[in-house]
Amino acid sequence: MPAPVVDFQHLIEEIPSVFFVYNVALRSVTYVNAAYEKVFGGNSGQVNDELPGLLARLHPDDQDYAADCLERLEAGLLREDIQVRLVSDAGLVQWLCVRAVRYQAPDGTRTITGFIDDITAEKATHQNAAKFNTKKNSILEILSHDLAGPLRLMQTLTEQLREQLQTYPDPRLHELIRIITTTCRESTDLIHDFVDNEFLESSNVELKRERVNMVERVGIMVDNYRRTQTRLEQVFTLETSAPAIYASIDENKFMQVLNNLVGNAIKFTPAGGHIRVGLSEQPGHILVTVADDGIGIPEELQEGLFDKFTKARRPGLRGEKSTGLGMSIIHTIVELHGGRIRCKSAEKQGTTFFIELPLLEAQA
Repeated sequence: MPAPVVDFQHLIEEIPSVFFVYNVALRSVTYVNAAYEKVFGGNSGQVNDELPGLLARLHPDDQDYAADCLERLEAGLLREDIQVRLVSDAGLVQWLCVRAVRYQAPDGTRTITGFIDDITAEKATHQNAAKFNTKKNSILEILSHDLAGPLRLMQTLTEQLREQLQTYPDPRLHELIRIITTTCRESTDLIHDFVDNEFLESSNVELKRERVNMVERVGIMVDNYRRTQTRLEQVFTLETSAPAIYASIDENKFMQVLNNLVGNAIKFTPAGGHIRVGLSEQPGHILVTVADDGIGIPEELQEGLFDKFTKARRPGLRGEKSTGLGMSIIHTIVELHGGRIRCKSAEKQGTTFFIELPLLEAQA
């Protein structure tokens, strides 16, 4: 039985995605389907006349990135999807996802063929989710401090009360004090276990990397801490070398890394101390720093800092407990991003963590 004949061109004209064929040598589009008119609001018969205008609408932060992706596509070296923004005259942003491959015909003609989708609505939903996830992580660190603090104080007071009442012959009173002390300790541990488990789960899932403006995302995190810095009794600052710095990261996991580092800084920095987050582009990498002027890490504990159940684990200044796993997970997540992390610290002078992330191809 002969195979059925499928009219592929008719199918291509019906799909909502823009399908295109771009001739590398001629620097022109040789085919585009009808979806072009809906997605871009243009005329598919005049696509090459309209192409310069579309390219001129590329977001300034995406222009070098798009040019680099095109160069790698032409060389057959690009494997990932490309996400770029177009900006209208009115300032409206349209997000596009390009999935394309290079094809070389038997006659030597080289083309780039693929699909373009408008992902503006999907991107807005994702960005809102990422924004609130970053806020959630910051709030968890803040709440663990706010909720555990009074409980630790109550535990300390009841322990002092128990010592004062050692000679008082009332077993019921001693049992009540024991219950209060135990409840405070278990409640404090429960709070910190909840925050730790949130972080532990992040290391067990594959990375979902995308191009992210680190200045924007880290700025949201630092602002969350700034809003509560009076209550935390510490000052939070963000220093950046540029208004926009892009990196390819799994946003949720990497922001959990930074929140965990800031949370550790809160634990070991006394009231009135400073916690600084820095972002800068360096030769060959992006440098992320989290620094404090707290009690520092003794030199003899620094060597195995990133080991599981490290001997460097110790309670915070306000009695916060440590599982000894946080630094190991941070190290793992940074390495999964192709980066590296190191620490510089001195007792009574503070601690600085340095994270180096690879530059995107266009930045490199």
